Amino acid sequence: MGCGDGTLLKMLKDKGVKARGIDIDQKNIVKCLEKGLSVVQGDIDEGLSDYPNQSYDYVILNQTVQSTQNPDYVIKEMLRVGRKIVVSFPNFAFYKVRFYLLFKGKMPKSKILPFEWFNTPNIHLLTIKDFFQFAKDNNFTIEKKICMNKAKVKKGFLYKIFDNFFCEEVIFLCSN
Repeated sequence: MGCGDGTLLKMLKDKGVKARGIDIDQKNIVKCLEKGLSVVQGDIDEGLSDYPNQSYDYVILNQTVQSTQNPDYVIKEMLRVGRKIVVSFPNFAFYKVRFYLLFKGKMPKSKILPFEWFNTPNIHLLTIKDFFQFAKDNNFTIEKKICMNKAKVKKGFLYKIFDNFFCEEVIFLCSN
């Protein structure tokens, strides 16, 4: 969902995964089709009514939840359509984001957050703790959490105890 130019979708396809993408941007759809990917144009904020319950093993929302208009609805639709879901997002409680705001007094910019405040697609900023609370409030299970910094998995005591502070981006595997 929100497959963009198809980079992740192509990697999955190359690994033998049967996958279909959905994106709202026509330019992204064309890029995906040029890569030979199965995609449809659609607005994930409008839901997945064309897809029956539990019709996919996995539904992935990679670095997109924070840019949806209705993230709660999108995630509920994912849980309806998929047996398991994968949700990843930049952690807005990451210490570099906090310090950037504290010391520069401006909205943070980084490789993972390269936008200015006025042109960012990120409209719903969230943290690891926010997502755990959301899962609890909406009665779904977080099966696994992976902390990443600069696209590398982070493990260890500090990352387990202070994940909301040290984790730049996070990947969750969830189910009903």
